[in-house]
Amino acid sequence: MTWEAFNIIGTIAFAVSGALVAMEEDYDILGVVVLGLVTAFGGGIIRNLLIGVPVDSIWQQGLLLKTALVAMGIVFLLPSGVIQHSKKWLNLFDAIGLSAFAIQGALFASKMGHPLSAVVVAAMMTGIGGGIIRDVLAGRKPVVLRDEIYAVWAMAGGLIVGLGAADEPLELYSLFAGIVIMRILSLKYKWKLPHRAIRPS
Repeated sequence: MTWEAFNIIGTIAFAVSGALVAMEEDYDILGVVVLGLVTAFGGGIIRNLLIGVPVDSIWQQGLLLKTALVAMGIVFLLPSGVIQHSKKWLNLFDAIGLSAFAIQGALFASKMGHPLSAVVVAAMMTGIGGGIIRDVLAGRKPVVLRDEIYAVWAMAGGLIVGLGAADEPLELYSLFAGIVIMRILSLKYKWKLPHRAIRPS
């Protein structure tokens, strides 16, 4: 049930995130649907490729597909004023999706018996994969390639799950909240990873 809960939370959060980005870029309703779906399911597809799960397993997730479509439909039909206000919450939806899918990906890989390194990679790719595809399709620089801290929180969640430090539902939900909070704090206080720019002389 905990795994399913994170699946649903992540799907809704990333579907809404993709829909909001599509509307910011003035895409039509088909663009909203496409961007929302790739954001919600792109990370899981990449994870499945990495850990040996058949890619066509996505078609067995009918409930999640319907959930994503309903979430995007609600966002698309909201009044303009509400949508403009909702855009301010884009980073929160992104943080929720990142956290939920990172934990879900880690649990998936861990239950399959993969080593710690695979659990961490599965958490990272599940958490950031959909967002990368979304940003590329929207013509934006992917968040994970900026110097702000993003993928690190997904990797940290995967490490904690992989080490067995979060097994019980309460521990997992606490980890979920912790990743969301750390992601928001890193945005608020502009925490950055070390970077170096090479510019032509």
